[in-house]
Amino acid sequence: MTPLDKPPAPPDKQRMTPVAPLAPERAAQLAAEFGLKPDEYQRALAILGRDPTLTELGIFSVMWSEHCSYKSSRVWLRELPTKAPWVLVGPGENAGVISIGEGLAAVFKMESHNHPSFIEPYNGAATGVGGILRDVFTMGARPIANLNALRFGDPSLPRTRRILDGVVRGIGGYGNCVGVPTVGGEVNFHPAYNGNPLVNAMTVGILKEDRIFTAAATGVGNSVVYVGSKTGRDGIHGATMSSTEFSADSEEKRPTVQIGDPFAEKLLIEACLELMATDAIVAIQDMGAAGLTSSGVEMAGKGGMGIEMDMGAVPQREAGMSAYEMMLSESQERMLMVLKPGREAEAEAIFHKWELDFAVVGKLTETGRIVITHHGKIEADIPLAPLESEAPLYRRPIAETPKLPIITDVPDPVGILPALEQLVACPDLCSRRWIWDQYDAQVGGQTAKRPGQADAAVVRIEDHVRALAMTTDCTPRYCQADPHAGGMQAVAEAWRNITAVGALPRAITDNMNFGNPEKPEIMGQFASAVRGMAAACTALDFPVISGNVSLYNETEGRAILPTPAIGGVGVLEDVAQAVGLAMPQGCAIILVGETQGWLGQSLWLREIAGREEGAPPPVDLAAERRNGDFVRGQILAGAVRACHDCADGGLLVTVAEMCMASGIGATLDGAGDHGFWFGEDQSRYVVAVPDGAAFLAAAQAAGVPAWRLGESGGGDLVLSGKGTILVSNLVAAHEATLPRLMQGI
Repeated sequence: MTPLDKPPAPPDKQRMTPVAPLAPERAAQLAAEFGLKPDEYQRALAILGRDPTLTELGIFSVMWSEHCSYKSSRVWLRELPTKAPWVLVGPGENAGVISIGEGLAAVFKMESHNHPSFIEPYNGAATGVGGILRDVFTMGARPIANLNALRFGDPSLPRTRRILDGVVRGIGGYGNCVGVPTVGGEVNFHPAYNGNPLVNAMTVGILKEDRIFTAAATGVGNSVVYVGSKTGRDGIHGATMSSTEFSADSEEKRPTVQIGDPFAEKLLIEACLELMATDAIVAIQDMGAAGLTSSGVEMAGKGGMGIEMDMGAVPQREAGMSAYEMMLSESQERMLMVLKPGREAEAEAIFHKWELDFAVVGKLTETGRIVITHHGKIEADIPLAPLESEAPLYRRPIAETPKLPIITDVPDPVGILPALEQLVACPDLCSRRWIWDQYDAQVGGQTAKRPGQADAAVVRIEDHVRALAMTTDCTPRYCQADPHAGGMQAVAEAWRNITAVGALPRAITDNMNFGNPEKPEIMGQFASAVRGMAAACTALDFPVISGNVSLYNETEGRAILPTPAIGGVGVLEDVAQAVGLAMPQGCAIILVGETQGWLGQSLWLREIAGREEGAPPPVDLAAERRNGDFVRGQILAGAVRACHDCADGGLLVTVAEMCMASGIGATLDGAGDHGFWFGEDQSRYVVAVPDGAAFLAAAQAAGVPAWRLGESGGGDLVLSGKGTILVSNLVAAHEATLPRLMQGI
């Protein structure tokens, strides 16, 4: 069809006959295979008033999957705070949106691609990046940064190293090619992830406040348009696969993993943004999980409309595809949109210019139904409202996680400086350079603080002095020990990371990774973590604007650690005010925040004492807010040369990381035992300041606890009375671990 041709009218439903429904026995059998519980299947039958066709059964199964319907989590997610004066779009759209000043808005979201990345690490991770990019530019935003949060099993296992290698190459291969910098992230290792790694991808984008696009489709008779790449058979029932536990043969499920094309994604970004610059689009939705099914259902449903689509008009890259296959395919780089009347030729010209497929595949109706036709037959005819209003919603039984004892008296088996050298080389604290060197953090030229330079990445907003700070964070071992405290801590540390560069934290996205929700102890973890997150978000004015839930992260009955990953975004009015963590020469080193030497669930306890036990450190949200607001104020006043929040490994690891970042040493007062130096007490920062006395006086006036630890300079890390270690030796140990582990992969 040329741009000037009139688009073909969708087939007349009145002249078509429905395909034969499935035989009752076969339908029940397939419903079980597709993941529908018996009572859920009976509910679908009641909505239809008859036996389903194969396509209808497929639609119900994916829309009511855990992955798409959040049937186990919705009751708890409602407890999260989602509103603030700066929140423009909250949960429910493709991504959340916040105002960042000067008429601009930031769009961001985090999503999981855990199950696909276990089955096929490279393509699973790559398509995870592609999917989250589409969630952001679907809103009308240009993506400016990618981040990730990754969890892997025991790094000594060959399978863990193979998965790590594939995931990192997949993230880099897609993000680098599409031209969006990967600027930050986190990586943890634990045997609980041996059979189920976590790959959480986050994208941040920028748009004008008055140019936000949503998925709510309106206008009877308006064209429904398919754009992007062709549809194939990859990813069919991917949403269903992501809503079940893994078994011993799960690695054989490669056909449910999509194959991505980052170059097509780049073209799709540019074509969509070009069309968005016009007023032709009524609604737009990316084809993510469940493909055409979810995009069609969500667009029409949110607008209170009906939708008809003809599968014969769908661009296909494989011969003989059925309506069922096309509706459930999760082929990548595809979008569905609704256009204003008469704008089809204009839109088609843009997409053809970018060498992308464009097809009118249907229209909006006033019926409130989704009707799918193919080869002159009606393959599906379902009322849309009940797909949402009667979707399963469970308040599953919960069992609270038992409280663990506080760890108080733990003997020091090796000494403080030997423990430090061992800790900075352990898998959870070693340098991630082997990973981030595979990512392009500088493409686009706007990255001001890249991986390894600061607690949060900092990305300039083009043509502005302002910038965004962004981070991902979670401490799963805390969440395992005490999900409520762990949920609070995950939010608080993300807030702290953003504060540590001088930015004002504004909002978060979350990725709730848990095991089988049908087990009361897992559902108890989820509920407690949400309550902890809600408390922290409220206390820190840090609302949740988007997110994702990934359940059934289990293999052969063994669950992952509960992992409510947090992605946070903050605003810097002037990028020049951002500080990093590199220790400068000749500064006073100050600790902000109280230290009691909390060793429970610490990395010192696990890596040095060989124990993984006890209660995690408590989170005092009032202290978190007070200390963070003070530190940020001092950074913006120009009083701070470097800042690093205290987290994994405790105080001495924090100082060592600042020294390793610059190669400059420090001399510290050696008073204090191993609990003081390695305890993981919260709400703390280490700052390097040119005027220690003035900083301490300001802290005292603000009621903020602060102590002078020592001063920076030289090439050694000196702990007075306890010994000296060369910073270069720490760097060598820190940098060697991952390359050694990954050698020969």
